[in-house]
Amino acid sequence: MTRDDLEIALVAVRWAGAMAVLGLGVLWLLRRNSLRWLAAALAVLAVSIVAAGVFGTARAMFYSSHDYGVTLRVLVVSILVAAVAATIAGTVLARSSESVRQEARRFGESGSFTAPGRRGHAELDHLVTELERTSARLAESREREAALEQSRRELIAWVSHDLRTPLAGMRAMTEALEDGMADDPARYHRQIGSEVERMVRMVDDLFELSRVQSGALKLSIEHLSLGDLVSETIASADPVARARGVRLGGAVEHGLQVSGDPAELARVLGNLVMNAIRHTPSDGEVTVVGRAVDDGVEVAVHDGCGGIDEADMERVFDVAWQASPARRTGVEGTEAVFGSGAGLGLAIVKGIVEAHDGRVEVRNEAAGCRFLVRLP
Repeated sequence: MTRDDLEIALVAVRWAGAMAVLGLGVLWLLRRNSLRWLAAALAVLAVSIVAAGVFGTARAMFYSSHDYGVTLRVLVVSILVAAVAATIAGTVLARSSESVRQEARRFGESGSFTAPGRRGHAELDHLVTELERTSARLAESREREAALEQSRRELIAWVSHDLRTPLAGMRAMTEALEDGMADDPARYHRQIGSEVERMVRMVDDLFELSRVQSGALKLSIEHLSLGDLVSETIASADPVARARGVRLGGAVEHGLQVSGDPAELARVLGNLVMNAIRHTPSDGEVTVVGRAVDDGVEVAVHDGCGGIDEADMERVFDVAWQASPARRTGVEGTEAVFGSGAGLGLAIVKGIVEAHDGRVEVRNEAAGCRFLVRLP
């Protein structure tokens, strides 16, 4: 590089640098203004920096007055054209931004975001996409909240009904005992004890459900024999099945092991089996089958309930969901063994299974339903 080249470069740097500092100061002052003016100022700044470098160099090179004037007019026209073009581009950008802003305001008022018809630049498109995703997540959250609120109301209604019925019966029986009107006091005492046991089970279910939903359920994981777990469940439920006239049986592949909390998994199988017995008519059959699958073990409980309406399939494991009255063919004493009959048993099953990193589902079959529990 020659000495003249170096001097020209230094002159250009001084003039362009001075214009850059001045322009950045102006941009800082305009930082809170509309994008329209910011875009215009940025474009003018870029052209002005080039113009300042050319202007300073032209002066240093001692152009003739005519050439110097031509250069100056070209630079001024270039700056004006750049300002106009930048203003137009800034206006387009501002309009795109305004459409997004209006939809965002409506989003805040209605909770639902609709992408504006006018598509903006990449950054605005990304912002629109994120707002759409946020709107979808909020809609899902509102649906879950509404479902939980509905479930809570149904739970209160059903539990209140199920508590009112035994309390009314016990009041009538105690009044009869007090008035000496009971022809068989021993039977009345047994019935009162049965109703008390039913309410105790209901309170236990509510407590268990609260532990599951609040995350306070603590598991004591052990290696268990699935065959022993199924055998114990069948042995406990067999007297109720016999009283109902339901055949109860099961089969488990030899040597299957599962890791889990013994008491909680026993509750899962107990609730499923007693639910199956409760909804299976006399002379029906309930079977429990355990087998190995690719991702763990699977326990299937088959019943003869006649099936569940497709409209109710998604609600089977909801809190306080109960079958239609036509399917509630419960046996006296059934609730006292494994469930309260208040629509909490299957919700508890789902919570315990998911706490074991498993999943539970229900399917309709020709004669009834099949509840599937998969555990890792």
